[in-house]
Amino acid sequence: MGNRGMEELIPLVNKLQDAFSSIGQSCHLDLPQIAVVGGQSAGKSSVLENFVGRDFLPRGSGIVTRRPLILQLIYSKTEYAEFLHCKSKKFTDFDEVRQEIEAETDRVTGTNKGISPVPINLRVYSPHVLNLTLIDLPGITKVPVGDQPPDIEYQIKDMILQFISRESSLILAVTPANMDLANSDALKLAKEVDPQGLRTIGVITKLDLMDEGTDARDILENKLLPLRRGYIGVVNRSQKDIEGKKDIRAALAAERKFFLSHPAYRHMADRMGTPHLQKTLNQQLTNHIRESLPTLRSKLQSQLLSLEKEVEEYKNFRPDDPTRKTKALLQMVQQFGVDFEKRIEGSGDQVDTLELSGGARINRIFHERFPFELVKMEFDEKDLRREISYAIKNIHGVRTGLFTPDMAFEAIVKKQIVKLKEPSLKCVDLVVSELATVIKKCAEKLSSYPRLREETERIVTTYIREREGRTKDQILLLIDIEQSYINTNHEDFIGFANAQQRSTQLNKKRAIPNQGEILVIRRGWLTINNISLMKGGSKEYWFVLTAESLSWYKDEEEKEKKYMLPLDNLKIRDVEKGFMSNKHVFAIFNTEQRNVYKDLRQIELACDSQEDVDSWKASFLRAGVYPEKDQAENEDGAQENTFSMDPQLERQVETIRNLVDSYVAIINKSIRDLMPKTIMHLMINNTKAFIHHELLAYLYSSSDQSSLMEESADQAQRRDDMLRMYHALKEALSIIGDISTSTVSTPVPPPVDDTWLQSASSHSPTPQRRPVSSMHPPGRPPAVRGPTPGPPLIPVPVGAAASFSAPPIPSRPGPQSVFANNDPFSAPPQIPSRPARIPPGIPPGVPRRPPAAPSRPTIIRPAEPSLLD
Repeated sequence: MGNRGMEELIPLVNKLQDAFSSIGQSCHLDLPQIAVVGGQSAGKSSVLENFVGRDFLPRGSGIVTRRPLILQLIYSKTEYAEFLHCKSKKFTDFDEVRQEIEAETDRVTGTNKGISPVPINLRVYSPHVLNLTLIDLPGITKVPVGDQPPDIEYQIKDMILQFISRESSLILAVTPANMDLANSDALKLAKEVDPQGLRTIGVITKLDLMDEGTDARDILENKLLPLRRGYIGVVNRSQKDIEGKKDIRAALAAERKFFLSHPAYRHMADRMGTPHLQKTLNQQLTNHIRESLPTLRSKLQSQLLSLEKEVEEYKNFRPDDPTRKTKALLQMVQQFGVDFEKRIEGSGDQVDTLELSGGARINRIFHERFPFELVKMEFDEKDLRREISYAIKNIHGVRTGLFTPDMAFEAIVKKQIVKLKEPSLKCVDLVVSELATVIKKCAEKLSSYPRLREETERIVTTYIREREGRTKDQILLLIDIEQSYINTNHEDFIGFANAQQRSTQLNKKRAIPNQGEILVIRRGWLTINNISLMKGGSKEYWFVLTAESLSWYKDEEEKEKKYMLPLDNLKIRDVEKGFMSNKHVFAIFNTEQRNVYKDLRQIELACDSQEDVDSWKASFLRAGVYPEKDQAENEDGAQENTFSMDPQLERQVETIRNLVDSYVAIINKSIRDLMPKTIMHLMINNTKAFIHHELLAYLYSSSDQSSLMEESADQAQRRDDMLRMYHALKEALSIIGDISTSTVSTPVPPPVDDTWLQSASSHSPTPQRRPVSSMHPPGRPPAVRGPTPGPPLIPVPVGAAASFSAPPIPSRPGPQSVFANNDPFSAPPQIPSRPARIPPGIPPGVPRRPPAAPSRPTIIRPAEPSLLD
């Protein structure tokens, strides 16, 4: 194609892309868009074509570009084009591309010069382009023609602003040379979105169509209306050239010849023309690539550092080296033991913040689940009293007892102690299950060696099962020991004498609630699950459980209390989870068949997990709210009638009931204390010691070292991938270094005084003036032309008088004295291009627009004294 600069950049970008592809990543350079903005028929499409180096855009007079064209250049080994609206078709003939653009434009906008903001998306694949986006926009127009809407000017401006507002877009502000630059809408729009001028480049077209004797030298030298990045002049092909199929290369040669031969431009010909515009834009692309390099380098270096430690082990790796295998086996077994101990004892590193694990879950079993199971197995009050009465009667036999028999107390207590076996053994099972989970988690680090992992899990799990049996035997022994001797002399036992007195005190305490400070047992969020939709449906509240009541609030600030429920006569029952619900539910109900909350016989409380449900149940147990029994109470209703109503028997039952409560509380306290100690000693601590001291010996005896340390296919692949990634990262960093040294960034030009863009819109535009270039040689200092703000530049025309061949003018000093008087009716300096500076208040009799012929100034100047008189 015709853009050599772009072709030089392609290898650099391809190297970067290849380097990143080798490490499985994409290199997001996000090269800037290039948008051309300008008036109608300013030559925007021609500028875009010249940059790409291909003939493919519609051309003609009037408004030709009537829809935005988003042109995506994509690097490819083959050259073709395709449109988004007809993806299946590939265009290899660019004349067909032009025809398709025209047809697609007419399809949406019609054939009578209508416009549309809907863009045409064209992709050009070529080995001669960078991945770049170019945007050809409709020309700015003010008067609607054909089918154009009345607000055509504002529609086009809004359309343009949508594309050029993006910070990464370069703006080519195209203005024809035969138009007043101060009236350039392109520059005005560019200034709105780019006030610093960092991404705006002025392009002056149609230099070859200027009136004879005029030139745009001051504009191109950035003196007249300066831009930070300056102006570049180009000479596009005329419509006649296009119709005559003039080649772009021939057009570029003609353009070069024009600048070299023109007296006003030959000294800056190297900075003019389409090649220089291409070079300038390509340099911006180079700058953008170089600006992206530090970020890419930092990203690669961080990845390289993360791999360094692991790669160090693999650099001199020999899979069959027995020394390496022995060392790896020792290290892995040692690490396994350390990980197991950390998971049980707790550690500050690698803390799981999502759920409980390891030792924390075992702690919950010891102090929440096990106490809950102990309370669950307690007798129901009616059952307990019935059993006590039967025991007393059976002990007395045919005789009527005068005293409370202690054998009834022992019989009931022993029956209660036996019931401790089931929850105790269940606690051991729960701990064993958690230990098995911990072992699997710790063994995940051995996954590189499947055989080693399998054997390690098998050996340690077998050992835990062995210790499980011994631990259960020891716990059963503890319970048998408690059962073998009822120690009524225990310091915490109330004794027969205090049993009745204690019962009286408890009754008094229950009758006078809210005495002293109330202990809060638990706080947390729960959902009341069984409120009907008519009354608002399920809702989440902040619950506070104390020893006296259950209260719930609107939120955790506990300011707006919704309800307070006393705990008297409350019990807990399980509720099945709903079909569409993922919540875990339990219910609270009143044993006396009363409504618990409003018209509800029970309230269903929902949690997110079963663990939360178990934890809340344990908290309710601490508050004295027990679970519901499975058996129905009314089954034995008939038997209650057989109870003796003898007051003496009732007193004996109450006494033994209090004694049983006291002694069972002692036993429970002892078991709750001894259970964790027994499990820790016989199971957990022994397992830790086994892993540290004996696991390695068991591994060696179970299999030979070579089979244990046989790598998995995944591990071998992972090692190869890691080494390949390491070398690819180093290669990518090397490529980035090469690009940094082989390319040069151009600094941003210093700011210029571009206030003319604001002032140009504050007054009515003035007619364009072109300086007469034939009256002085090319080396003549340029006079300021056109409406420029600031003080009048008087010294320039005075100092330049020596270069004119005209005779001396006697009224030469006149302009200086005129300006010294600040007279609003004074004549302006008599330079052919300066009448535009005449203030608007000059009377109609004063000439406002003298002819531009070279000989006329000598006629106008003698008339100045008459104006001042």
